[in-house]
Amino acid sequence: MTSPVTIVGATGDLGFGLALRLARAGVPVVIGSRDGDRAAGAADHVRELVPAADVRGLANPDAAAAADLVVLSVPFASQAATLRSIRASLRAGTVLLDVTVPLAAAVGGRATRVLGVWQGSAAQQAQELAPDGVAVVSGLHTVAARHLSDLDRELDEDTLLAGDDRAAKARVARLLEQIPGLRPIDAGRLEMARLTEQLTALTIGINIRHRATAGLKVTGLPNGSAWD
Repeated sequence: MTSPVTIVGATGDLGFGLALRLARAGVPVVIGSRDGDRAAGAADHVRELVPAADVRGLANPDAAAAADLVVLSVPFASQAATLRSIRASLRAGTVLLDVTVPLAAAVGGRATRVLGVWQGSAAQQAQELAPDGVAVVSGLHTVAARHLSDLDRELDEDTLLAGDDRAAKARVARLLEQIPGLRPIDAGRLEMARLTEQLTALTIGINIRHRATAGLKVTGLPNGSAWD
């Protein structure tokens, strides 16, 4: 039986798109929100689009306790508060996939700029706030929410994963590999998230100029999974 995955913030665009793709791949999904009723409504919406989906919605603390792989998909302005609200629900051994980007839009600035984070990156801030024994992996920074939510669209792009725990990165990679057309690539230690997070702002700028929703594709790598 496939283990469930919790997505805290799956009422937002990126988290909801990820919930759709994983549910269609047969992964049980738990949707988390500050409002349990809103989470349940998002779960109902997933089932409308993916009738066979194994999905339920819970308030964030209960959702975080329901799986040992948790995706944190919230705006940077909410990251710290959300992590504090679920901290007691995160057990040692939990893998936390953080997709947060410190875009300047969080403080009224431009989405093509990033904020400085004392810890170095949003992911490193998440690692500092997470309980001992929780491994943080950073990823999904250049995957458009619009593409994930459009189930008729075939994906053909990469996502860079950064983290200090290779086993945790491999677990996240195997999860994301279940989404056809999405290739996870090992980008190194968690400190590299300070660079990969900035790719979101770069991608947004490119897409504005070209009126597109382009993603990232790394060329020249060997064929096959690097996570075996």
